[in-house]
Amino acid sequence: MSSQMKEILRSTDPTVIAFATALLEGEGITVFRLDVHMSILEGGIGLWPQRLMVAERDAFLAAAILRDNEIDPGRSG
Repeated sequence: MSSQMKEILRSTDPTVIAFATALLEGEGITVFRLDVHMSILEGGIGLWPQRLMVAERDAFLAAAILRDNEIDPGRSG
């Protein structure tokens, strides 16, 4: 059974991406990071945001976990 993915976070800050990933994985939510290689290719100067994707069925819970930890799921920066 395939599952649709949903973007839960977009940020140019690698610490936010790492923290959000750890939080979600700690709650048993599988996270897929997109654009990691683009950010490495540009030298890590923060031009290309990385995106965190979760299964659509986990999106509501994932957004709540991020908000509870003062990470805005709509954040882009």
